[in-house]
Amino acid sequence: MAVTPGLTPLQVMQDAPVIPVLVLHELAQAVPLARALVAGGIRMLEVTLRTPRALACIAAIAREVPEAVVGAGTLRSAADVAAVLEAGARFAVSPGFTPALGRTCRSAGLPLLPGVATGSEIMMALEEGYTELKFFPALQAGGVAMLKAWAGPFFDVRFCPTGGVTAANAGEFLALPNVACVGGSWLVPPEALASGDWGRITQTALEACRLPRPPLQVL
Repeated sequence: MAVTPGLTPLQVMQDAPVIPVLVLHELAQAVPLARALVAGGIRMLEVTLRTPRALACIAAIAREVPEAVVGAGTLRSAADVAAVLEAGARFAVSPGFTPALGRTCRSAGLPLLPGVATGSEIMMALEEGYTELKFFPALQAGGVAMLKAWAGPFFDVRFCPTGGVTAANAGEFLALPNVACVGGSWLVPPEALASGDWGRITQTALEACRLPRPPLQVL
């Protein structure tokens, strides 16, 4: 399946303050969950490749929820890229970065937010032309303090911190000028997903959309 022409990693990051990280075990949950998040203003949806039903969930959302922009998370290989493209993913997120993965996504026209946790990984991503990066695992790898330290040497990079980001601390990350958005799973409380409480999930999405973001740094 062709990727939406012109969609860039920065557009993915700037659409809303939060990209939800979705771990779906049941295909039946995918479409109503996507609709609930879209109703709350969250369109960019990262479905992680952590479950056997992930690809089927991506395909269902791509087919039945055209207002959503469904992406795939936890990409680690060229085979993953091929699989998520076939399912209908329109952007990708990876837990780490390799030049091979970056080149495969670029060749396929699939916007990628590569994961980084160190300065060396950022430099490797920059060498491949990637300037919008996922900082993962954000809290464990230094959190807000690390992002502040990186703002000097990596002034031309924008980050999406993911990993340990919650409703309580998301504002601290979003206040940084080199943070375009955050990623998190708190938008979908497990009990709300299990019970099909889609109204509650729409409410968490609405609250996430109200999180303030200062203007991004000028590159």
